[in-house]
Amino acid sequence: MKILVVGGGGREHAIVWKIAQSPKVDKIYCAPGNGGIAELAECVDIAATDIENMVKFAKDNAIDLVMVAPDDPLVLGMVDAMEKRVFVHSDLVQMPL
Repeated sequence: MKILVVGGGGREHAIVWKIAQSPKVDKIYCAPGNGGIAELAECVDIAATDIENMVKFAKDNAIDLVMVAPDDPLVLGMVDAMEKRVFVHSDLVQMPL
């Protein structure tokens, strides 16, 4: 499973740290990430609020799960954009890691 975590703070670091412990996870990306996160995931230089480029990255890299942690991209509609343009043919369900 390929996972994209959106954000770059301590909360996202904790999320990435926990996700990295799952044997079901093949690759973790974090956008934008930070130095600590870079030890566990591949950081991608996309601002957490850049919905267009985040959606493009998720599509281009066949991301299976996106975790949006910060409030700003949530308020700007990132989850709706991902639902409509990336995960069009899948049901959104809780996935145990």
